[in-house]
Amino acid sequence: MEAGAGIRSDVSRERPRPAHIAAVLAVAVLLGVAAAAAAHFIFAKTAPAPATVSSRFGLDGQATWAAGARPAPPIAGLHDQTGQVFSLASLRGRTIAMTFFDSHCTQECPLEGRALAAAERALPAAERPVLVAVSVNLADTPASDAAAARAWGLSEAAGWHWLMGTPAALRRVWNEYHIYVGKPVGGDIPHTEALYLVDARGDERSGYLYPFAGRFVTHDLRALAPTRKD
Repeated sequence: MEAGAGIRSDVSRERPRPAHIAAVLAVAVLLGVAAAAAAHFIFAKTAPAPATVSSRFGLDGQATWAAGARPAPPIAGLHDQTGQVFSLASLRGRTIAMTFFDSHCTQECPLEGRALAAAERALPAAERPVLVAVSVNLADTPASDAAAARAWGLSEAAGWHWLMGTPAALRRVWNEYHIYVGKPVGGDIPHTEALYLVDARGDERSGYLYPFAGRFVTHDLRALAPTRKD
């Protein structure tokens, strides 16, 4: 990966099987600072931005950014599971959890989805984010998206939008968010398992690569919630 190339998921080309997740987490704990530094590098963009690792700006993401430093790129040309054209700006004033999912996935996506749903459920309803899931599979449909959101516990946790569109429109969004999407391998689509937390002003504030510890996501969502009184 080139320095400053963004979250291009060369890391995701080799995807660990679910049976290996515990081992991956154990290694991440042992590596500690090295793992955090790697996440910092992966999340960095070409343009200078004060991305820092762990517990800066009151946030615990693998990469964090100051308010106003990294506006979330607008999303154009995609529609959600209801068929409505989606606008990221329409969610201004709400915290957003943005992910990149394949509703047909049987490996990491369900694990990440359930982990995110658990992190959301740990919050009062008023502090939960709106989920924005961008499809990485052109075969996704409103029915398959709804089934996945239900099975992974996301639809019960908070409001959600699962975005679909033409290959060109989706590719633009993947590129804007530095998401690697590869060709299917054994029926599965390798892609960057990234989670961005976007604040009520529309700025990216915290970034994670799966696997992540749900308690840190919960902490960051609580800190970013617009209803929070400090």
